[in-house]
Amino acid sequence: MNIVRENLDNGTVVMKVTVNEADYGEAVDKALRNYRKKANMPGFRPGMVPMGIINKMYRKGVLAEEAYRTATRAAVDDLNESKTKTLGELMPSDQQLELDFENGSEFEFVFEIGRAPEINIELGKKDKVTRYVINVSDEMAKGYKENYMRRFGKLEDVDTVTKDEALTVTLDQDELQFQDAYVGLVGMSEEERAPFIGKKVGDKMVVNINELYKSPSQRASVLKMKEEELNDLNPVFTLEINQIRQFVVPEPNEEFFKTAFPDGSVKDAAEFDRWAKEQIAADLSRESEYKFALDMKDFLMKKANLSLPEDFLKNWLLAINEGKFSREEIEKDFPAFADMMKWDVIRKHYVDTLGLEVTPEEAKQEAKSVAAMQFAYYGMPSVGDEMLENYAGSILGNKEEVKKIYDKLFERKVVDALAGQITVSEKKISADDFNKLFEAQK
Repeated sequence: MNIVRENLDNGTVVMKVTVNEADYGEAVDKALRNYRKKANMPGFRPGMVPMGIINKMYRKGVLAEEAYRTATRAAVDDLNESKTKTLGELMPSDQQLELDFENGSEFEFVFEIGRAPEINIELGKKDKVTRYVINVSDEMAKGYKENYMRRFGKLEDVDTVTKDEALTVTLDQDELQFQDAYVGLVGMSEEERAPFIGKKVGDKMVVNINELYKSPSQRASVLKMKEEELNDLNPVFTLEINQIRQFVVPEPNEEFFKTAFPDGSVKDAAEFDRWAKEQIAADLSRESEYKFALDMKDFLMKKANLSLPEDFLKNWLLAINEGKFSREEIEKDFPAFADMMKWDVIRKHYVDTLGLEVTPEEAKQEAKSVAAMQFAYYGMPSVGDEMLENYAGSILGNKEEVKKIYDKLFERKVVDALAGQITVSEKKISADDFNKLFEAQK
């Protein structure tokens, strides 16, 4: 076997791998013996077909497959042993000549792979990146507290319809009667809601159910009918109000604090205000750090000014997606892919040169953090550690999620390490101005 590597000016590595019978012969013979064991031909007992016939039928295809597999494996091993940093995966080169597997025994396979660009970034205190600190306003705290208190609100009976109550009604039409139907005023416009305002339990009014329930699926659900049965139904009904309930948000009193904070961490309005601002600050800090990481990535990519083997990478993307995307689609999305790949090259470079590591415990804590945010999104801000442990375990059982977590942690470590080599200035900013900066970056 012989391997020749050549670095081309277009950013690729061309590898010419020559293999002969000594390299692939044993694999070919083994594959043909397996074919013979499974062969079932008229006139021969199973497994007893002469090797001459097996060779005539299968040898050419098996030889091509095993020779190619041997050359590919050798090329990959050579790249790994030489610690060549590559992009994409090994692909057949346009330089490949036709091979004669009918008569030949020595074959030259030509492969191509992208070469990762060298990283040569000089950092110093003259380099500057801004970290934005988002101010927590009283208005933000007020809104946060109101939304949090709504989680503990409940429906209570009231006497009169005033605005956005929930009604339980009976719909009556001659021999048809539907009890305990629900009418929610909160989703109505002011014009639609007007006929209900001032009504009390026991009051009746004429309604058109096509207007009261906008979609056929809603009407079918309320009337317990199939949608196709609605076509012959007179939509005019008499509606009688049986119950009026209003959503009541609790007052920030002792009872509320005991319910919302059973651990006693918040016991009065002042502590509630402090807690709300701390929660907002934590959320905003994550947004700020995310923005800082984006700014550091942009700064480093501009500093590195990397060039990629674009033609090779586009061909590789076309090949590995096996027709899922057209060349036009790949061309359109390639700039975003190229930025992602450039950052990946920079990140891996610093992970290696700085000797950065992510421990299993760090990955576990990050998984718990992800789990906590997911619970909070669904209205469960305080979740026990045992539940977080279990949920984190399920996250870490998913290979794709594990890769995301490790990539995120390595990125964070790279950003933190390099931030210490430059000048990072902090700037306080309002949430509105921060959002404008963020939108401008998209």
